[in-house]
Amino acid sequence: YNDIREPLKNIISGLDTDQYTNLSLIGERARSLILKNEFSSSFSKAIDKAYKELCGDSEVAVAVRSSATAEDLPDASFAGQHDTFLNILGKDAVLIAVKKCFASLYTDRAIKYREDKGFLHEDVALSVGVQLMVRSDKSCSGVGFTIEPESGFENAILLSGVWGLGENIVQGTVNPDEFYVFKPSLRNDKFPIIQKKLGDKKLTMVYASQAEKATTLNIDTPIDKQEQYVLTDDEIIALGNWALLIEEHYQKPMDIEWAKDGISNELFITQARPETVHHSKNKNIHIEYQLLEEANVWVQGNAVGSKIKVGKAVLLNSPTEAEQLTTDSIIVTDTITPDWDPLLKQVGGIITNKGGRTSHAAIVARELGVPAIVGCGNATTQITNGETLTLSCAQGKTGYVYRGKLEYKEKEIDFGNIRMPKTEAKLILADPENAFQLSFYPNNGVGLLRMEFIITHKVKVHPMALVKFNLVKDADARKEIEELTRNYPDKSAYFIDQLSQGIATIAAAFYPKEVIVRLSDFKTNEYANLIGGKDFEPHEENPMLGFRGASRYYSALYRDGFALECAAIKRVRETMGLTNLKVMVPFCRNVEEGEKVLSIMEENGLKRGENGLEVYTMVEIPSNVILAE
Repeated sequence: YNDIREPLKNIISGLDTDQYTNLSLIGERARSLILKNEFSSSFSKAIDKAYKELCGDSEVAVAVRSSATAEDLPDASFAGQHDTFLNILGKDAVLIAVKKCFASLYTDRAIKYREDKGFLHEDVALSVGVQLMVRSDKSCSGVGFTIEPESGFENAILLSGVWGLGENIVQGTVNPDEFYVFKPSLRNDKFPIIQKKLGDKKLTMVYASQAEKATTLNIDTPIDKQEQYVLTDDEIIALGNWALLIEEHYQKPMDIEWAKDGISNELFITQARPETVHHSKNKNIHIEYQLLEEANVWVQGNAVGSKIKVGKAVLLNSPTEAEQLTTDSIIVTDTITPDWDPLLKQVGGIITNKGGRTSHAAIVARELGVPAIVGCGNATTQITNGETLTLSCAQGKTGYVYRGKLEYKEKEIDFGNIRMPKTEAKLILADPENAFQLSFYPNNGVGLLRMEFIITHKVKVHPMALVKFNLVKDADARKEIEELTRNYPDKSAYFIDQLSQGIATIAAAFYPKEVIVRLSDFKTNEYANLIGGKDFEPHEENPMLGFRGASRYYSALYRDGFALECAAIKRVRETMGLTNLKVMVPFCRNVEEGEKVLSIMEENGLKRGENGLEVYTMVEIPSNVILAE
């Protein structure tokens, strides 16, 4: 109608495809050409008619969303490249938003992305969908992946959520809640939520009033809502089931968006597209990165990828400030939006204050293979511009930034060339954050799951200090315990929940292979170092041979604490259905002591032989060998 195809081609032909020095100018010219032209009368009337049919008797707010032919492909997501407009009210506003969507085919980031991916600009078409708004501004929304997005572990679904509209989670403006759902437990009608992480959710995006120029705005989230999960367990499970159905329908891992209507309280899936990073990877080839030096952690956040990168910090407030970026540049900024995308392929790493694993920054970093640490909170205030730093995503789900250059090694492993021995080869594991990645290594399961690491790093509190909080004398310890357990109905529930999540993550990663968890084996001095521990531990000259292992479990000094360990294991095995979890008793001096432990375990719901429960003993003292013979 406007005959602008050739003028558009002429504008794009002037693009500097070597250095992209005129990218902004070319993008502006292309968008202006579209925006200054008019729709045909018949096209405008058709939109007007469809809008009236959608609204019924009175005009209602709608979402006007872009959808391009080259979007959401298995190897090119085009995430955030084109524009979407929310809370659009009235036929004239809808027509303007539709035109802006068409113009967004030529955003700077979309032009650069097509160039990088080898798409011809004239071959890509864009349509616009107009949908009734899900009133998530009055509730919550989020995204999900039907595989674990960092490792590609296929048996876990990751759901993330924030209060209000989902743009905050996509743009990485806030740190969201995260939920991991285990598919086999979901299919077997067991409790499938193996991990929950509370985000700060400091901002809530809502619709602006008609008097304001913007269609949406961010407001501060009330403290009580920051302390709440955005979804109930039943809602997490419902979304998990839907995600599973979507994946099974498309026969591939999927990236979905969801929203909850705050008026009707209904949940909706608003979008589904193929996951773009892991589907084409050779799972037999693994690049392992390992730091060879130790240093104090400078900043930490959510790790994206598994690489290590040494480079110079480049502190930026916006992409327009960027100059002379190289693969040695590590961008440090508050948050990453789609406007940053043309820069991200030029740099060696990304560090942000805000954002989660499902934010735009994380998705694009994964697709480009650029290591990133998002959601640090304080990166821009701690890191100095121009300073050399080491960015490490090689230590699990938490990424760490260190001052200066640390030595590291990079090693390619081809699992396809590794032959398993006749003897079972089982891993020794302690950190749940590494479990999904390590599950890809050739193995026969986990021969020793060290519970102590989970208690030290995740629980942090002595179990008896939770059972008998009134006996904790240290004021600072009491304050720390109150803070850690603030969202739990009672303090014992905190221990059971945190420990069961850590154990369940490892058991799920290797399911259905055997995972043997060793009951806690701290020495008295180590127990005393837990928060509140000093009030519950005797002083010993030689803790190595003292009050440890099996002898603690039936002792009045620790019996109630051991009951919490049993409750956590029972929850993993029976409630979550991870019956591949077995138990090992450490430092068991004789048969009588072993029988006492079995008896106390049975009192706490863990009966050997019931529901396939096997109980091992750890052979680590001379009496074990002598008695076995």
